[in-house]
Amino acid sequence: MTIADRIQSLRKTKGFSQEELADRLGVSRQAVSKWESEQSSPDLERIVYMSELFGVTTDYILRGIEPPPEKPGRVWEPKVFVVAATALNLLGLLLSAAVWYEYQNVSDLVISMIPMFSGCVMYGARFVCSPPEARRVLHVSFWKINIWLLAFIPLSVFYNALAVGLIAPYPLLTSRPFAFGVFWLVYIVLGLSVDLHLLQAERSRFPRK
Repeated sequence: MTIADRIQSLRKTKGFSQEELADRLGVSRQAVSKWESEQSSPDLERIVYMSELFGVTTDYILRGIEPPPEKPGRVWEPKVFVVAATALNLLGLLLSAAVWYEYQNVSDLVISMIPMFSGCVMYGARFVCSPPEARRVLHVSFWKINIWLLAFIPLSVFYNALAVGLIAPYPLLTSRPFAFGVFWLVYIVLGLSVDLHLLQAERSRFPRK
């Protein structure tokens, strides 16, 4: 099997069309077609990115060499940590809202946020221990979702401190609905801005030729 055959096989296994793969790699559809028909070969940067995209090694794409099998359960995939950290962050957010609604006590609120602290620590530890190639995938996967979870409480505390004089973990509706609307506008703009930045950074890494 040639490098052209392997690229085509990996693309079809992922269910990508040539155009979809080209868009992800920042090249034209014709470039992908030439790779698969052995008229040209991808450069090293594209090979590295394809290895991340398809979940294989660069050696497999270039030479068809499979990595040695790892012992089951020895290493967790980075995205497993992202899912676990996101679940903990969501749990912490929901618990903090429920605890404040019931008790309105700062110490109880801090305790209820322990899952969120744990989720951030889990992500940070996995990020530090990951190789450079995996860090980028981990960073994008984590922040495109968790910016919405992690920004909610700080923004709520800031808004409530100014508008109500409390530090509730969710925005309290006051007699000034305009301020309430501004909170949601800032929250949505912040989340979308971070997601857009991550998307642009991902695309600029491999500009279309």
